[in-house]
Amino acid sequence: MSKTLTAEDIKRVKGLGCLKDKRFDDVFNVRVITRNGKITSDEHRAIAEAADRFGSGEAAMTTRLSIEIQGVKYDNIDPLIEFLASHGLETGGTGALVRPVVSCKGTTCRFGLIETYELSEKIHERFYKGYHNVPLPHKFKIAVGGCPNNCVKPDLNDLGIIGQRVPAHDLEKCRGCKKCQVEIACPIGAAKLVDGKLAVDTDACNHCGRCKGACPFGVTSTYINCYKVCLGGRWGKRTAQGRPLSKLFKSEEEVLEVIERTINFYREEGKPGERFADTINRLGFEYVESKIVK
Repeated sequence: MSKTLTAEDIKRVKGLGCLKDKRFDDVFNVRVITRNGKITSDEHRAIAEAADRFGSGEAAMTTRLSIEIQGVKYDNIDPLIEFLASHGLETGGTGALVRPVVSCKGTTCRFGLIETYELSEKIHERFYKGYHNVPLPHKFKIAVGGCPNNCVKPDLNDLGIIGQRVPAHDLEKCRGCKKCQVEIACPIGAAKLVDGKLAVDTDACNHCGRCKGACPFGVTSTYINCYKVCLGGRWGKRTAQGRPLSKLFKSEEEVLEVIERTINFYREEGKPGERFADTINRLGFEYVESKIVK
């Protein structure tokens, strides 16, 4: 028999990461937080046991790489959360707060240019957990992408990080090969032979690093690995593509400092109910960048 719940009942558990199933009066889907989508095999087993004991026996992935235990009756929510906590797991991921970070598999992917797992775990600890009691004007989403392939769509998050490999082409070493290996390696056509010599459109180059070492004569042997940070992206009823800061960052610590300044700027200058993209539109990107970078 279903239980009649008050609006306060529903609001209380929503703050714990429990979202009401619209088909029922007292059934919820409960979000279990992961670290950038990764959990251990022991945690998998604990979640499976929790789904059997307290829910419908089903679990689903969210778009933010959390795991939802399905079909949890209202009276089972507190025992479920207590059981998960005994296995080192927590629920959440809702509200006007920093949301759980999403990361691609850049650490292990052949295209990855940065240590996405390491960086996203630092972000998780410092900002999802560390800022968990810091209310913001609206939710704030962070994504870490290992390369310009943008598999986790960093530029559609409030703050997105994209791994970069910036070339320092030594064009004096170009010998004008009939089949230029740099041109062949470039997936977006930014490098081309022009009048028998390599020419690179630096505005079109997305710093993917695919041409690294492609030239046998050393034109593409020197690179700098760094991070691009985009601000003001979002998806949903209204989408916005984040704009990159004009500066590229050379270390994880620099990136973490930028994230911290961005969150604090949004907390101080954003209006209640206003997404970060709207804050940027209202104040102007140049102003926001000057406050965050300079």
